[in-house]
Amino acid sequence: MAWTTKDIPDQHGRTFVVTGANSGLGLVSATALAAAGAKVICACRDVEKGRAAIAGLPGTFEVRALDLSDLSSVAAFALDLDEPIDVLVNNAGVMAPPRKYTADGFELQFGTNHLGHFALTARLLPRITDRVVTVSSFMHRIGRIRLDDPNWQGGYQRWLAYGQSKLANLMFSYELQHRLSSARSRLRSLAAHPGYASTNLQSHTESLQDRLMGVANMIFAQSAAMGALPVLCAATKPDLLGGTYLGPGGPGEMRGHPKPVGSSAASRDRRVQSGLWDLSEQLTGVHYELQSLS
Repeated sequence: MAWTTKDIPDQHGRTFVVTGANSGLGLVSATALAAAGAKVICACRDVEKGRAAIAGLPGTFEVRALDLSDLSSVAAFALDLDEPIDVLVNNAGVMAPPRKYTADGFELQFGTNHLGHFALTARLLPRITDRVVTVSSFMHRIGRIRLDDPNWQGGYQRWLAYGQSKLANLMFSYELQHRLSSARSRLRSLAAHPGYASTNLQSHTESLQDRLMGVANMIFAQSAAMGALPVLCAATKPDLLGGTYLGPGGPGEMRGHPKPVGSSAASRDRRVQSGLWDLSEQLTGVHYELQSLS
């Protein structure tokens, strides 16, 4: 039977952190979780936009400032959040912008999509009671982890850089589960992707591609509500195993209701997973203390 928001169990008494919850998949996810009874902490770069997005929506929300492209903002967010968290949803991201850098000097997509969430998860993990869900993309299949040049100093290619960041999201999710399992932790790490969903993510390339993708969205894309279903399923379905990757069940994983899906051979490379983890700790200066979670 097709999984929908009607299958979300009662979430009263549970707290979720959703990054990028002011628009797109993040806002749809936050809205559905709150409707099921959860308290949703909307982690947004622009607090005013976040408050405007949830204004009038039923449920319990809290909007807090989080700029994933600035590691000092990540540290401040985690320091101020001193309550238990059931689920962290690493959703926010940027896609295919011109060459730009984060506040800490990282290529914007790698720095925001991966390193920001890597650091956030590490800082919040001691307070998480259930699971971490990280949003990847079918575009992870074009990605390659450039351990020797993750910031594209050798020549920037926006779509390949996006693919790298989404592959990094998925490899991080897998490696986190490996390490949680080794530590005998009860926590779970899962990943999800929305297929081809129509959101404002496709409107920030600052090029003619924005217009082309806008047309493609109208013709080919499924709605943000459908695209959010794999994320919501990964975040709330009780019996999912750690390491599960969910995506749309339709042709090419572009649309449809959520189901477990496969991923590229590159995403399963344990040597690169470990190398990416070590590099991410080095670049962010944030280290995981997993043994204390067992």
